Amino acid sequence: MKRGANIQRIVQEWEKIKVSVIGAGNVGASTAQRLAELDIADVVMLDIVKGLPQGKALDISQAAPMLGYDVDIIGSNDYADIAGSDIVVVTAGLARKPGMDRNDLLGPNIKIIRDVCSNIMRYSPEAIIMIVTNPLDIMTYAAIRYTQLGKGRVFGMSGLLDSSRFASFIAKEINCSVRDISAMVLGVHGDHMVPLPEYTTVSGIPLGDLLEKDTIDRMISRTVNAGAEIVGHLKTGSAFYAPSAAIVKMVEAILKDSKIIVPASVQLNGEYGLEDLCLGVPVKLGKGGAEEIIELELTEEQMKALHRSADAVRMGISGI
Repeated sequence: MKRGANIQRIVQEWEKIKVSVIGAGNVGASTAQRLAELDIADVVMLDIVKGLPQGKALDISQAAPMLGYDVDIIGSNDYADIAGSDIVVVTAGLARKPGMDRNDLLGPNIKIIRDVCSNIMRYSPEAIIMIVTNPLDIMTYAAIRYTQLGKGRVFGMSGLLDSSRFASFIAKEINCSVRDISAMVLGVHGDHMVPLPEYTTVSGIPLGDLLEKDTIDRMISRTVNAGAEIVGHLKTGSAFYAPSAAIVKMVEAILKDSKIIVPASVQLNGEYGLEDLCLGVPVKLGKGGAEEIIELELTEEQMKALHRSADAVRMGISGI
């Protein structure tokens, strides 16, 4: 009897782990798929388009017997289904098309974020919120204002994706395993991002010891334009495989209280000499969300670049 009660308690605790994904487009659906395959939380995928999240959730569920994950995947058009979520990932919004800058999405997507935040606070006010909608740093700032949640409870997925892109280019250039590379990219998720070669290593070896400056500069330029490069190929959409991988890595860190340090878009209040805006900086991820901001020692030129990045964000948030 005692053993049965213990099993019941474990089952009840398991049922409390819930991640909701707002938006069932390419990023949202691939995020839901990766979360299900991680097998650590039930997943709700919500979208305003009737049938879209239901169909995709059913498809993901039918892969479970082959891949061995055993969680519930629910597709819904009703925000009531996100109630009790531990984490809410917001991917809803328009995606870029060729010729568009991320800031071109500001007008339509700010309205979406306002509505999404209102519903999150109604049904899951205790959740940690991760923003993925572009322009990301501005949308993260808006979400903090709309929800009025405490520091670290709302943040944006940005720098981890940019760092992964930088690392992938380095691995191809050096012809080594991607597992050997630790890359760091700060600043706005856009044309003014700040890749940091000095904080990028290959098996602990500084990048500058392995590659010439012009080669590093070429890879930095490609990293800055990586999203646009993919949009140019796809024509009708933007990246989703790498973004969803970054989202799930961060969700896993929070659910497991891993305390990993990754760059993410958070509200700054004096850190790096910046106030009242969201920007990508290194943070420690744990059960409280973005629990701590890590201040790196930057060169004068790097600090100027970070502040130029911040200026680009300020222009966007001035009208919110």
